[in-house]
Amino acid sequence: MDSKIKVGISHGDINGVGYEVIIKALMDTRLVEACTPIVYGSSKVAAYHRKALNINNFSFNNINKAEEANSKRANIINCIDENTRVELGKATDYAGESSFLALKAATKDLKDGKIDVLVTAPINKKNIQLPDFQFPGHSEYLASEFGVKEHLMLMVCDSLKVGIVTGHIPVSKISSEITVEKILTKLEIFNKSLKNDFAIRKPRIAVLGLNPHSGDEGVIGNEEIDVIIPAIEKAKSKDILAFGPFAADGFFGSSNFAKFDGILAMYHDQGLAPFKALVFDRGVNFTAGLPVVRTSPAHGTAYELAGKNEAGEESFRNAMYLAMDIFTNRKNHAELNKNPLPKHDTSNI
Repeated sequence: MDSKIKVGISHGDINGVGYEVIIKALMDTRLVEACTPIVYGSSKVAAYHRKALNINNFSFNNINKAEEANSKRANIINCIDENTRVELGKATDYAGESSFLALKAATKDLKDGKIDVLVTAPINKKNIQLPDFQFPGHSEYLASEFGVKEHLMLMVCDSLKVGIVTGHIPVSKISSEITVEKILTKLEIFNKSLKNDFAIRKPRIAVLGLNPHSGDEGVIGNEEIDVIIPAIEKAKSKDILAFGPFAADGFFGSSNFAKFDGILAMYHDQGLAPFKALVFDRGVNFTAGLPVVRTSPAHGTAYELAGKNEAGEESFRNAMYLAMDIFTNRKNHAELNKNPLPKHDTSNI
């Protein structure tokens, strides 16, 4: 029986750089040796992108279902209408529909255990809006599909893990969305993920303030005093090593982040802007709190680069490796809990 991890890949927006980064990553034979990749998409669309990129030394193994995957090849399952038109660099209805069809098929196989993890190529959050997809992004869709009420968006690289309390919402709604309960829930998910998914035994989590200078003791806002500090205190009472709140600008500017295993930002750009400035090409998006493993590259569709052979594949490659690492860590954690190490009697020592 093949023990290699089956990595499902949804092809994302067919008019963006999704196929370029997928193909370039899978051209690295070490990656195919490490797992069994199964792309949910279209062999015809893949061929179109290979031609546009002038890539002649790569091809997919066409299969009808995940069970047919060749463990020594990069496989592809056709999920969309073969007449779907590729229009590089354009946000079209066809592209949005094909994004969803691939994601839907991959999600079903993930539920059924036919693939072990899911790596999602970038989508356009507007053109994918359909009767069956009314979500801000992948994370919210997968949380709904797997019946998860709360999850945490994590941006990950080897030296930096950033989570956010409020995700894809307007800036005008951030303050009202930040509550003691919400911060505490995110800290609990973060703490559990750092232990189970990243094998960190006693993770230290830094919590950022919402206002400039973390409110300056109420001079520039009261959210730190009224909400964030009480949430941190509650987290500490639950044996979560949470610290802060820290002023976001000085925290990242002084490299203070290196002292912590995770950083919880209050809103999207507060966490993602410094993360992408520091490690954009290497970063990975991971949805913590799901019963399954889902990662994606830290970039979007990049329509402006589509078909120009200029998109870098490092983030996508890292997303695949991270998905495999987390899957393995979860498996090891479950085994350890099932068969804990015996306690030795030290009374006579």
